[in-house]
Amino acid sequence: MKRLLSTLAAFALAYTSAWARPNVLIVMTDDQGYPELSVHGNPVLQTPHLDRLHSQSLRLSDYHVTPMCTPTRGQLLTGIDAARNGAANVSSGRALLRPEIPTMANYFGDAGFATGVFGKWHLGANYPYRPQDRGFQESVWYPSSSIPSVPAYWGNDYFDDVYTRNGKNERFKGYCTDVFFAEAKAFMKKSTKAKKPFLCYLATNTPHGPFIPKPEDREVIAERLKDPQFDHLKDNLKKNLANYLGMIRNIDANMGGLMQFLDDEGLTDNTILIFQTDNGSLLGPQYFNAGMRGKKTELWEGGHRVPCFIRWPNGNLAKPQDIGGLTQVQDILPTLLDLCQINAESGPEFDGMSLAPVLRGEQQVSDERVLIMNYSRMPGFSNYPSPHSQTQMRADQAGVLWKRWRLLEDRELYNLDSDPLQQTNIIDQHPEVVAKLRKRLTAWWDRVGTTANEEQRIIIGTEHENPTKLSGTEWLDVFIDQQRQILKGSQKSGYWLIDVAQAGEYDIELRRWPKEADGTISGTLPDGTGTALPITHASLFVSGHNHMSIGKKRAYQFEGLTKRVREVDKGAVFTMKLKKGPTALHTWFKGRDDTMLSAYYVYVTRQ
Repeated sequence: MKRLLSTLAAFALAYTSAWARPNVLIVMTDDQGYPELSVHGNPVLQTPHLDRLHSQSLRLSDYHVTPMCTPTRGQLLTGIDAARNGAANVSSGRALLRPEIPTMANYFGDAGFATGVFGKWHLGANYPYRPQDRGFQESVWYPSSSIPSVPAYWGNDYFDDVYTRNGKNERFKGYCTDVFFAEAKAFMKKSTKAKKPFLCYLATNTPHGPFIPKPEDREVIAERLKDPQFDHLKDNLKKNLANYLGMIRNIDANMGGLMQFLDDEGLTDNTILIFQTDNGSLLGPQYFNAGMRGKKTELWEGGHRVPCFIRWPNGNLAKPQDIGGLTQVQDILPTLLDLCQINAESGPEFDGMSLAPVLRGEQQVSDERVLIMNYSRMPGFSNYPSPHSQTQMRADQAGVLWKRWRLLEDRELYNLDSDPLQQTNIIDQHPEVVAKLRKRLTAWWDRVGTTANEEQRIIIGTEHENPTKLSGTEWLDVFIDQQRQILKGSQKSGYWLIDVAQAGEYDIELRRWPKEADGTISGTLPDGTGTALPITHASLFVSGHNHMSIGKKRAYQFEGLTKRVREVDKGAVFTMKLKKGPTALHTWFKGRDDTMLSAYYVYVTRQ
């Protein structure tokens, strides 16, 4: 009996200890940037709730991300550099987070936390890259850069949209950002009721384009822009600002509601709340850029320096204040694991560092810290795959940060103390600084260069996803990611890198429009929108699977790989026996007037 009581006491203590662990809530907005808070001096926008969070938080004042959506997200969730984790671009088959790398959700889930993600994912729409494949037990999400992206549900317009809940499409009522906040709060309430600490990752789609705010938020900003101090702004910019900043006004209101929710549920004191954005401002340089140069996608400071607020009232952290020193998004995961006492020794080495001692006021960030950021560039000049595409990451495209020095693309050097707007390139005047930073850059590339451009493959034919819906967003090294490109019939060609999980017979259906859009291959959508294309034939080639035969009129021909497309056809289905293992799937729609493009969508079903 004593032994039983001792065991029960030990169990109760362990349970209480686990329950006492803090909750973690990370809010990351999309394309907001450092300038878009009134506490940072924005002359148009008022963000009272975010300003209040700023006053209650430790603020990382020299905090850096990647200037693009996907790399920042992959680095946040893994603590590992984009050059190592595979998610280096926003599309073009290079936004897939390596399946073997554990995510934040894996670490926290294994430690007994409930894990949930709500909003933008942008790290892969297919198995094994989806949230449910990466440790998230609850998820309401959309897959790519924006809500109307190619792999997302067709026709979403920010209101009453269809998102994916735990693997199944579901229509939600209301404005997109409101929906994601509401679902996150429901998850936190459910987790608390189950007496489980939670990890909640809330990633808004706003204020990423297209700029579609709620009308009441647009009107408030539009009225503010009538003030004579903004007479120098052009009308078109004012219109864009009313929409863009209107979306951020909605974010701020939702943040106020979220903090009130934490208060009402008694969660505030023991919840680590982090607010940050994913990259620099979109419109900052056109109206207010908080004393920086650059915007999203650029290596100047405005492209990657963003806000990061950290609040944990019961965490024995230092009092709210600015914390200097170079910090980065890869620091968040090791910091949270440290604060929550979760062991990560079995995982890969992090590229970030734990900031827990810094947040507790026990030490400062070292002045000798050097940060290196790099990412895959967009294939803007390519309508077909190329082994030498712009998407190939290169060492000489990186940004190297040390103290206030910035070495950009190994050809520009700036000192922010004397030149905060980065207007004067002084690379020839400071050879000793350049030599130091180039040495660090070379050492970094020696470590990551062999894996930086390795492609990741979508796995087909598994019980986890059958059928698999492939979209042009994952064409390797070709950009096709927006539904507007599908509407106009952008004539681009690409292929998918896939891995066949099981040998067998597969139906492979080529489509121009996704199934829910219900359009024909050569025609417009049923409502008449979109551009009709004179497509007459559909062709399929799967590397290593197509049989060749000798033809009478030519040296060889592929058998059974081309079908005639009729005006009424919505898809062209090919049935093939596929071998297990890696391969590449190529498609073409061909027609009159030199029309040629790849199928934007392919549905692969294992029989």
